[in-house]
Amino acid sequence: MVERDDVLAPGEEEEVEAMEEEPEVPEQRARGCFGAPIQWLRMLAAEMHWSFVLGVVFVYGISQGLGGALSRVATEYYMKDVQKVQPSEAQIYSGIMKIPWIIKPLWGLLTDVVPVGGYRRRPYFVCAGFLSVFSMFVLSFYKVHLVLALVLLTAGSAGVAIADVTIDACVAQNSISHPSLAADMQSLCALSASIGGLVGFVISGILVHLIGPMGVYGLLTVPAGLVLLLGFILDEPHLPNFDYRQVNRKFFYAGKAMCTTLKIPAVWRPCLYMYTSLTLSLNIFDGMFYWYTDAKGGPLLSKEAVGYLFSIGSVGSLLGALLYQHSLRDHPFRDLLFWTQLCFGLSGMLDLVLVLRLNLKVGMPDYFFAVIDEWVSQMISRLKWMPLLVLSSKLCPSGIEGTFFALLMSIDNVGILSSSWGGGFLLHLLRVTRTQFENLWLAVLIRNILRISPLCLLFLIPRGDPKSTILPSEVLASEEDAEALEPEKIELVSLVKSTDNRR
Repeated sequence: MVERDDVLAPGEEEEVEAMEEEPEVPEQRARGCFGAPIQWLRMLAAEMHWSFVLGVVFVYGISQGLGGALSRVATEYYMKDVQKVQPSEAQIYSGIMKIPWIIKPLWGLLTDVVPVGGYRRRPYFVCAGFLSVFSMFVLSFYKVHLVLALVLLTAGSAGVAIADVTIDACVAQNSISHPSLAADMQSLCALSASIGGLVGFVISGILVHLIGPMGVYGLLTVPAGLVLLLGFILDEPHLPNFDYRQVNRKFFYAGKAMCTTLKIPAVWRPCLYMYTSLTLSLNIFDGMFYWYTDAKGGPLLSKEAVGYLFSIGSVGSLLGALLYQHSLRDHPFRDLLFWTQLCFGLSGMLDLVLVLRLNLKVGMPDYFFAVIDEWVSQMISRLKWMPLLVLSSKLCPSGIEGTFFALLMSIDNVGILSSSWGGGFLLHLLRVTRTQFENLWLAVLIRNILRISPLCLLFLIPRGDPKSTILPSEVLASEEDAEALEPEKIELVSLVKSTDNRR
């Protein structure tokens, strides 16, 4: 090392130090990019509990994300190739499978006020896992009648819905105790679901091609088995002498609290908007799916191509969640919903371009344009859904957070059911079948127009932002209801920690 004889002035010393540190700036930026998500997760774990983060990642990432992606692709091909139903019928059947999500308040009330064997949560996780494992096992080994297949698929959906209620309760409860982190928690749910869905869709087409949809149902017993395992490793207080005579009183107070809250204009007005916006967004996915895989009228996409296409949609959903988290989470609800609803309607025009094959006239291949369509549609759909989830979490009164959040989600699911059945009726009315797609473009156009119509109802949404309090203070701190239904803090015990404790 060469020593310098001259003495640098104080300003020159700072310039030399800055020049010496300059090459390290890119490395520091790279560390920040990769370290920021870890720090964010550590912050959430420190503010609430690591088990909450683990539970969200497990339920949303593995059960709903990964398992939901595999189930979606497998069920589409199962209905089309195994059961050989029409697209309008498939729309009706997919709506029936969502019925367990509509009655989520029932699962919430049961887990809140009816313990089994002295436990409030563990038995319901076991029940949820058993339902899913049994239904997927039977579907994977036997080609059953359509009615029985629909019953088994609905039972599997019920298992996922029951497991979802507990995590929703934790999210709603923590949104009240940590109002500034409400958007962060919803972002964590969305990111987990998007990443799990991305992985699931990437491998779904390959698996359906190799082992068929029934074989994929067999693989779905794995995430269902993890839900079953969760019921045994869940750490919660035991209630040895629970007085079941209190159940009726708690049901009464829960129903009273929900009815009182729903009568508040700040609650029923957003609920009406959410239901209407979902209902008017007609779901004609099965008509598009049959057209995608048709040899004559459609582009005839392979199973692998369909899986990859849906995985691109998961990437778009993931980017939408990231965009909301980093740039849009503090925007007022009404302003953000105006632009996302408008963009949601306009993005549907990409489907119209694809169905009319206008992309071929400009030299753009079907699959390439379909990838762009799926990516844009899912990203905007996620951006539209995120503020509604945050708003829903802030409408829950103290003491029945989980049950009321489940009620709000069931209202949304009724809207999704109405959208699915409305789309099936539209496909039937326009005579879109397994082989006839002449009027599919008209169905897409009608759907796009109806998607924009909820803009007329934006006055139902409050002008506040995610950091503001929407419910009156007396509802958030209802002593009578809080005493009747005192929320419990459930912690998940990791399998690794349990193993270490036994050593």
